[in-house]
Amino acid sequence: MNLGFFLVGGIIFATYMGLTFWNIFYSAKKQKEENYPNKKKSIVHKDVTSSKEGPFTTDTMPSK
Repeated sequence: MNLGFFLVGGIIFATYMGLTFWNIFYSAKKQKEENYPNKKKSIVHKDVTSSKEGPFTTDTMPSK
């Protein structure tokens, strides 16, 4: 009887966690689509990575 409760609880918990993670990732994807409805996925990432501004400028770059 105790093992049955443990298994049922584990199944319920695993289902809950799976749906929680699905909700987090689905909501993040929808939010990106709403914020950038006309941009494709590759263009959004390309704009971010190809920015000429970096964390350091030539006068603030650490010396070796």
